[in-house]
Amino acid sequence: MQEQIVHLYSQGLKLEGIWRTPDTVDGPMPAVVQGPGWLGLKDAKLYLRYHEALTAAGYGVLIIDYRGFGGSEGDEEQFSVAGQLTDLINSVSYLCSRDDVDADRIGVFGSGGSGGGNAVMLAGADSRIRAAVSQVPVADGEDWLHRMRNEYDWLAFLAELDEDRRLRASTGSGRLVHPREGIMVPTPERKATNVKSDVDARIPERVSLAAADEILAYRPVDVAARLTTPLMVIGVEGDATTPTDHAVALYEAAKGPKELIMQRHTTHYAAYARYGHIVAPRIVEFFDRHVKNGHVTISTAEPVEERVIHIADPETPAA
Repeated sequence: MQEQIVHLYSQGLKLEGIWRTPDTVDGPMPAVVQGPGWLGLKDAKLYLRYHEALTAAGYGVLIIDYRGFGGSEGDEEQFSVAGQLTDLINSVSYLCSRDDVDADRIGVFGSGGSGGGNAVMLAGADSRIRAAVSQVPVADGEDWLHRMRNEYDWLAFLAELDEDRRLRASTGSGRLVHPREGIMVPTPERKATNVKSDVDARIPERVSLAAADEILAYRPVDVAARLTTPLMVIGVEGDATTPTDHAVALYEAAKGPKELIMQRHTTHYAAYARYGHIVAPRIVEFFDRHVKNGHVTISTAEPVEERVIHIADPETPAA
């Protein structure tokens, strides 16, 4: 796998990305675009196994730092999922500008919270996306933030947001909070794991509490309900970080060809290492089926293709 740092522009902001390609390329290649997961960065080691599988299969992979993150320009305090979607759309335009990319064969991969949700959002917003893979996603931002908290903590959080809205309206600025503590509430697994230790020290530490308002309105499940683009959803059974039913809801809502992979006997963060060697080839197979035929459009009146796959380590006894 070859890689190089590349730059593109989104609403005037210079974004930095990594462009990963096969060792040998014969003509314009199909490509996959990815925005990192919740508070992720482009160079996270977590994604390498998927990119290695994709490039080995002949795909180029572009992963970007969203605005305000990593090597990209932008105000890191203004965390915005709407801005991230714009960055992804402009990343697709950048891919279409490259001579080594076949603009008719582009897919999206997203993993981890809003990373998985953004894959669905991009597929719904950009007709150039031929297929989407959404791994451990958020389907409903308000439900996600609510379920991280006890009910009394949730009501206190809503009161805090309301107070901050009044503060912003009267003074022009609101409170800054740590995105992992003041917006998301980390699970015990998140506090204990070192799976993101290579990027944790480089994420923004203070973001506007106003970012929570965008997450409350963040509804990939509504986009999925209108989506005819082929969609693969990858979930974890009993996920305490991004609820399992969010993955199921996206799968059930989608209107086009769709596939659901459910990983069992694992957890949100442990699943990457435990089942990555199984999931990555299935991602490749899904893109091969729905992206590599980009020059041919097939319409059918048959019922949409549906597949549900449960993955469990054969050495793990059933619960």
